[in-house]
This record gives sequence, structure tokens and C-alpha cells, in this order.
Amino acid sequence: MKKPDKKLDRFWDMPLADLLRLIEATPAGLTSDEAKQRLRLHGPNSLVAESRFAPLIGFLRFFANPLVLILLGASAISIVLGDPVGGSIIIAIVLLSVIVNFYVEFSGSTCGGGYSEAGCHNGRGSARRTLSGVAVAELVPGDIVRLSAGDLAPADGRLLDSKDLHVRESALTGESLPVDKAASDLPAGQHSLADAGNSVFLGTAVQTGIATAVIVRTGKDTAFGEIAHGLPCGRRRPNSAAGYATLG
Repeated sequence: MKKPDKKLDRFWDMPLADLLRLIEATPAGLTSDEAKQRLRLHGPNSLVAESRFAPLIGFLRFFANPLVLILLGASAISIVLGDPVGGSIIIAIVLLSVIVNFYVEFSGSTCGGGYSEAGCHNGRGSARRTLSGVAVAELVPGDIVRLSAGDLAPADGRLLDSKDLHVRESALTGESLPVDKAASDLPAGQHSLADAGNSVFLGTAVQTGIATAVIVRTGKDTAFGEIAHGLPCGRRRPNSAAGYATLG
């Protein structure tokens, strides 16, 4: 697959058959090998590039907590005053607390590609190997995702089928009411993102209904990514307690 010259602007205006041809996708999804090739081509589905030292930096960050510093100082004083056992116990408790907090935070972010999300499962294509625990950051154009109430859309995608689907898009368009979505081609002509009733976008949330969608744009190429990249503080990533869609 070659990366399109354009970032698939207004992909919702294209007939579904033409779009699937353009991104070389099928409703059956991708094999693991195809997904790996596309990940190298498109990069991770993330709004920022994670440093390979991020886990180490995250671990050390826990020691910047004032309470941790006070306890470490108290343990040092205990050791100097001749109580190495008491000081060692305090140090052990602090280390255990830091390790537990680090594990909880980073095991939760593994599934969300750096976001604080949970519940990620990936099955790429019909009759293909099912991968459990695939990070949202590894999503690529052509992957198939299943959406249901409470899910956040993990990338920009075109609906393949839907039933009673309503999506909250306030984070993207400012619309306060849930938007009705349906898997059908739009009437001829150009439509704005707010009128893209056959598509879902990164950061929007499913209010009701279920649907299946094919991923079209990921990471910085998404509508949310373009907006975030243009803001002075656009390096921030969305954070929510809701779960991302189940990947199918």
C-alpha cells in the first residue's frame, strides 16, 4: 500500500467502494503482516511521538512527589542517627509504592497507545489470527473496528454498518447534542466534517447504538490531530476514562 498524496480530505464524500479501493481495504480487515507494513508507512496512531525513554522518565517522575521526598529524607536521617533498619523499611515502602503506581499507570496506557484507556482487543480480518491487547497506537488505515455505546472512536473511520448509532462530537465540532450516524454514501457534493454522517472521528464518543467502521486516517492525519497540532498546547493528548472501541 502506498500512502495517498493527500490526507484523504473529505473521505466521507467518497463512495464507500472507491474509498476502500483507495486505501486498499476490505470489510474483512487486515492480516498481521499487512498491518505491520502499514504501521511502518503511516507511523503510530498517536498525536505525539513517544520517547523510548518515556517509561524510565515516568518511573523517575514518581520520586518528585513531595511526600516521597519527605519519606526518603526521613529514612536518610534514620540511617545517619543509627537506625538502619527503620530507614531501610521506609525506603522499601517508598520503592514498593512507586513500583505499584508505575505499574498501574503504564499497564493502563499500554492498551491506549499512551492514553489512559482500557479494553483493547484486535482481530484483524475474517478467519485471521486474533491479537489480544493490541495497542490503539498500532491501528492503521484498513483496520476494522467495532463501536458500541460508551466507546471512544480510536481514529477517523468510515462506517460499514450501523444500528441506532448516535455519537457525541462536542470535542471536535462543538455540537452539544449527539449526532445521528448511518453507514451510507452522502448525497453528491461537498460536506463539512460536521455533516459527515457516515463517518466517526478520533476523540468522539458513541452515545447509543452499535457500528462497524474501517479506519481511514490515524494519528496526526486525523481531524483531531490536525486541530491539536495547530494549537499552542496541541501536544496534549486526549484523556478520558471511557474505553476505546473493540477492534475487529
